[in-house]
Amino acid sequence: MIKAQRGTKDIFGDEVATWQWIFENAKKTFQNADFTEIKTPIFEATELFNRGVGDSTDIVNKEMYTFKVGGAEKNETSITLRPENTAGVVRSFIEHNLNRQSPPQKFWYFGPMFRYERPQAGRQRQFHQAGIELFGIKEPTADAEVIMLAVDFLNALGLNNLTVELNTLGCNKCKNEYKESIKKVLLPYLEELCDDCKMRYKKNPLRILDCKNENCQKIFEIKEIKEIILKDYVCDECREHFTELQSYLDNLNIKYTINKMLVRGLDYYNRTVFEIKSEALGSQSAVCGGGRYDGLVEMLGGTPTPAIGFAMGVERLYTLVDKVAPKKNDFFIVSNNSNEAIKLARKLRLKNKRASFDLQKRKFAKQLEKASKTAKYAIILGEDEINENYYSLKNLATGEQKAIKTFEELLNLS
Repeated sequence: MIKAQRGTKDIFGDEVATWQWIFENAKKTFQNADFTEIKTPIFEATELFNRGVGDSTDIVNKEMYTFKVGGAEKNETSITLRPENTAGVVRSFIEHNLNRQSPPQKFWYFGPMFRYERPQAGRQRQFHQAGIELFGIKEPTADAEVIMLAVDFLNALGLNNLTVELNTLGCNKCKNEYKESIKKVLLPYLEELCDDCKMRYKKNPLRILDCKNENCQKIFEIKEIKEIILKDYVCDECREHFTELQSYLDNLNIKYTINKMLVRGLDYYNRTVFEIKSEALGSQSAVCGGGRYDGLVEMLGGTPTPAIGFAMGVERLYTLVDKVAPKKNDFFIVSNNSNEAIKLARKLRLKNKRASFDLQKRKFAKQLEKASKTAKYAIILGEDEINENYYSLKNLATGEQKAIKTFEELLNLS
């Protein structure tokens, strides 16, 4: 028997109702804030992620599904299944000249991503993300809106026991000064760092702070190193931006904490970074992560454009939310006359009613048993009903049965 690949999962049956509910809440929350849905391809040129996500990240170094297509005689090309969606949305933003439209440009998405990593609870190799990207606004109002929408979406799912963690990485000038200070203070301990952090030390030392290795964590606690980590390196302009963001969040009654160790796992972030965590997930507590990436559009060939966004893992959300029961059909048509049953089912469906009928010509008792499990009402079409042109309608919750004379009366039932 051929089985689903490790790290992938079939979503079917009762689970689908909850997935659809999460999607509908995402759609409602984001569209109410004037974000439009964007659907990008699930594979892109590998170069997009190498340049956009960053070659010092675990995603690029360890987790991407990359393969060659075309063959040497056909200009062989390297493509990658998308491990995240920001780079793809930025590529689309540039390719379609959306920078020429008046800002802000606001997008939301919901779809599958792919990373080769060890499967665990709430984390698969094919997984799904919901997220938003906002282009064209440098002011901290954009930061506040994005964080507010993340919180509002999670609240709409019934998730209220949340912690918002904030940090500012500053602009490129601030980041470069911080990086050099980190490198200097860690140099005596370089050989004690894990292999990943030794590579990060050369390519992007800020990423070292995101390391979960136990020995690296102990090094970060050394007094002179911790002092450098916690030191404020941001310039006056970046500090003002971060302070103003906090005032907006205070005004919105969104509770947050400042975490100087928060750098996020991707190279493109600058200024504001944030995570939203839930205690219900244990050590893997983050349900949302995001931040500013003001240099990414230019890095990928576009004009300089400020931008900010976030992404959430839907599998993790699924483990946290109350499960939604599948909706019952409006009607189940009970009849031994298949021609009349199928005709009535089609007529109801064309009027946007959920209707089903028996495909096996079973006895009435079996059909009614099926109806009671799947529908709100049973429409009984026996010989009398067909010959005298009326419907026998049974309320499957109360057992009440009555004659309905017209099709329009069926449509008026809630």
